[in-house]
Amino acid sequence: MVGYVSVLICTHMLGGIRLLTLSNMGVNDMMRQLMFVASMIFFMGGVAVIAQENTRPRAREIGIEVGILPTGPLNAITDVEGVKVGHKTLWRGDTVRTGVTVILPHGDNLFQEKIPAAIYLGNAFGKLAGSTQVEELGNIETPIALTNTLNVPIAVQALIRYTLQHPGNESIRSVNAVVGETNDGGLNDIRGLHVTEADVIEALESAASGPVEEGSAGAGTGTSCFGFKGGIGTSSRQLPNDFGGYTVGVLVQTNYGGVLTINGAPVGRELGNFPLSEYTKGQQSEGSCMIVVATNAPLSSRNLKRLAKRAVLGLGQTGSSMSNGSGDFVIAFSTAYRVQYNSDILEPPVALLSNNYMSLLFMAVVEATEEAVYNSMFKAISVTGRDGRTREAIPIDQVIEICRKYNVLNLQQRLPGVDASVRLRQP
Repeated sequence: MVGYVSVLICTHMLGGIRLLTLSNMGVNDMMRQLMFVASMIFFMGGVAVIAQENTRPRAREIGIEVGILPTGPLNAITDVEGVKVGHKTLWRGDTVRTGVTVILPHGDNLFQEKIPAAIYLGNAFGKLAGSTQVEELGNIETPIALTNTLNVPIAVQALIRYTLQHPGNESIRSVNAVVGETNDGGLNDIRGLHVTEADVIEALESAASGPVEEGSAGAGTGTSCFGFKGGIGTSSRQLPNDFGGYTVGVLVQTNYGGVLTINGAPVGRELGNFPLSEYTKGQQSEGSCMIVVATNAPLSSRNLKRLAKRAVLGLGQTGSSMSNGSGDFVIAFSTAYRVQYNSDILEPPVALLSNNYMSLLFMAVVEATEEAVYNSMFKAISVTGRDGRTREAIPIDQVIEICRKYNVLNLQQRLPGVDASVRLRQP
């Protein structure tokens, strides 16, 4: 066998592409080379695929503009200064389709410099480790990790170990790790408990500011949304300078159902993929959504909880009814100030916004949550996993035609804009 053969190998662990050129090799040499590559893929926990960049668009790139407030520069949770996001994607063989996603509110010692936070339970069919202490004390002392349902304990253990090993924490005896989940058992061999402490640590160490990988990545690798492939999505909103110029960023892990609605257009019904439709064949619309909200607005934990409550309105805008089997949790935090571990000072070192200034922040979190969901679906690729099951990516061309039919594309260009000169009315 003589000739020229090129094989492209893309591995998640290597995070890149290897080009193997087999030119003028004999059959035995070629087979040895291919067997070596195959063994490396198996050993490294990757998957051989045709290497290609994810060119699927985000919502705004196809004219789906949600709400009236402008986005931040990246339209991501990382628009909130200091916030970092990291993924570890596990894609092995025919059955492992899972991972972990971490959110770091800041890059310093989070245990020693905690941040104000709050939790809201939309529907509590699920597991959110660490939520009771956040509810009681109003702060977070570890990064936030998202993973699958059965790997919550291992992620908790990893966050504890990460915190204990952090310089300056040599004497601490208690750590409240915050870990959320959705169940990716439809596509993933969830009973295999494939996420390890090392995977969580790798996600933490790789966390970065800047653009966030969306779709079938990290904790969103094996998730589904509205009968299509779901995943990780993010979005942000920027308040006008007249209103403080604050940023609200949202990251979602989508794994829920309902009747998909985009900017008011009945996309799920038009596509025939919704509960009780012939396409779904009686499948229940169960599932969960984890929502992480970040802001640089100086808010108390009480007002952060009020902000978290509004995030579920964004889910409602997408067509979710938060079904019986849906675990819809919101974690909201502020980066505006820090709560020192060893300080006796009770008051935060900044002036907190009053209730009267919350309305635009409420609007921001609703808009950003809705758009983050759409981004999680549009960026997701089709995935085949456990038992040969396939969850198709939402057909973008058809979505565009449906949105065009209902005249909901490019609304910012066709409707009156925001008048930044208007001031909040004071009572």
